[in-house]
Amino acid sequence: MNSKALELAGVTKKISAPSGGKINKDAETGELTGLLRENATDLVWKIIPEPGEEEIMEAASLACEKILEAGVTSVHWMVSSATEIPIIQRLRVENKLPLRIYVIIPVNLLGNVSGLGSSKDFGDNVLRIGGVEIFADGSLAARTAALHEPYSDDPATKGRLLYTQEEMNALGAAVHKTNLQLIIHAMGDQAVDMALTAIEETLMKTPRKNHRYRIEQAAVLNKALIQRMKKQEVMVSVQPRVMVSEFSLWKAVDHLGSERARWLYPLKTLIKQGMRVSGGSDCPMELLSPFSGIQAAVARHPFPEERITVDEALRMYTVNAAYASFEENIKGSIDAGKLADLTVISRDPLRVPPSEIGDIKVAMTIVGGRVVYPKLFS
Repeated sequence: MNSKALELAGVTKKISAPSGGKINKDAETGELTGLLRENATDLVWKIIPEPGEEEIMEAASLACEKILEAGVTSVHWMVSSATEIPIIQRLRVENKLPLRIYVIIPVNLLGNVSGLGSSKDFGDNVLRIGGVEIFADGSLAARTAALHEPYSDDPATKGRLLYTQEEMNALGAAVHKTNLQLIIHAMGDQAVDMALTAIEETLMKTPRKNHRYRIEQAAVLNKALIQRMKKQEVMVSVQPRVMVSEFSLWKAVDHLGSERARWLYPLKTLIKQGMRVSGGSDCPMELLSPFSGIQAAVARHPFPEERITVDEALRMYTVNAAYASFEENIKGSIDAGKLADLTVISRDPLRVPPSEIGDIKVAMTIVGGRVVYPKLFS
């Protein structure tokens, strides 16, 4: 934040950060650096006016253009506020969705879609409300991801759980009843443990085959957690570019120690165990390009034993991603009878050096047999 934003928000060097947040200060002078982390950002967000409907419509249209430029034909839209749901519906009604959207809502907005019916779609494979997300913990960078043992570089904290186990179990059961997909964001091993317990509890009481419940991020794992995920047929949704940031920017080895860091995003182990792993971008926190994510997974430097092949990485972003939204019968591979969603690229990722995969350019994006990037006609 610049100095004016901090002034308007009443943030001074004397103010204390809210629980779960941090206000960065210069180590020598004690002056504010302008960097607010996690819940401390709420101090500024609360003074920023909510965008109007037209602003959100324009922003969503611009976002769609950037997504198509990146060669992406389908996205999982993680809704952050109640205002986005009618906006998404309006975009569809006004025929302003040039790509396919799988909507995932936060659990606190579950009531906002209760009248729409489970897995609500609009009959044309363009828009579907399919999942509900629960956040179990925070992030490793801010040391709010919940761990069983303290952070190696801060023995005073183990991170922060956002719910008790009982609360998580109840939320999981509530989502289960709606027949929507249960998605739990869990980064630390304690949060993943809690998420799996909630899923196990829910499925034990009301069994459901082919549920495809998934854990988002699933960053810090271990052998026992992986076996539990496999037993419950839980999907893992990862954003490989985050892996690069965790190791290079946020000093994961310092945070976790080398023993735990070894099990940070163990993609090769997951795939060897027969787990379904889908790939995403974590945009706007990370780069949008799928090729950037593929390169991160294929050419990772820390703990290279967890590198995966280009073919395995491509599957994360295609057939596995389609499977994650129950759409593998209509998308995810080039087959007769499937949707004509195609991306034409400048180079073959199977033939270029792993370090150059992220440089691959998108020449053309096709959705439903229609060229949507570059625009051939105005």
